Amino acid sequence: MPRRSILLFAGVCIAIAAAVAVTTVVMVNQRDGTIPPMETSTGQPSVGGPFQLVNQDGQAVDQTLLDGKWSLVFFGFTYCPDYCPTTLTALEATKQQMGDRAKDIQIVFVTVDPERDTPQALKDYLSSDGFPRGVIGLTGTPAQIRTAADAYRAFYQKVGEGDAYTMNHSLTVYLMGPDGRFRSAIAHDLGPERAAQVIERAMARG
Repeated sequence: MPRRSILLFAGVCIAIAAAVAVTTVVMVNQRDGTIPPMETSTGQPSVGGPFQLVNQDGQAVDQTLLDGKWSLVFFGFTYCPDYCPTTLTALEATKQQMGDRAKDIQIVFVTVDPERDTPQALKDYLSSDGFPRGVIGLTGTPAQIRTAADAYRAFYQKVGEGDAYTMNHSLTVYLMGPDGRFRSAIAHDLGPERAAQVIERAMARG
């Protein structure tokens, strides 16, 4: 075989091998149930940051709410017909899987629908049977919600008009460490047992 053909053949083989390697990494990440964090040029995950919101008791809070606890943060809304209630019940099951270790975890529910989700609406919703006790509900002005969502790279969009509108939104649960910094993004369909494993591994790493 001519030398040029040999070199071309070798190049194709290397390209195929590289593609297989990338695919393998993606598949491993999916099986693990975590989503690789987006990083800044400094190598630090660019998820999370300052926010100023109001909790379901009408008290002003900011990002220091996350200090000292492992936090599971996700964005949704009280009129959500499926994902949000399913996520809340799944997170309760995850905490049950973790036993005593769950005492260091708090769940933070940030609305993407501040037009309807007043502090009282959040309080009523989060007191529903089957939801975890002690969930922290957060709302605010549309601008405040946008700032918080942008900090977490969370997508949301209003769909429809009038009273019947709904909200499209991203489905990621963000695991934040007791220093308020991002640790892992947990896939929404991971299941309580595997989600508990992801959290426990993060806690072991600190």
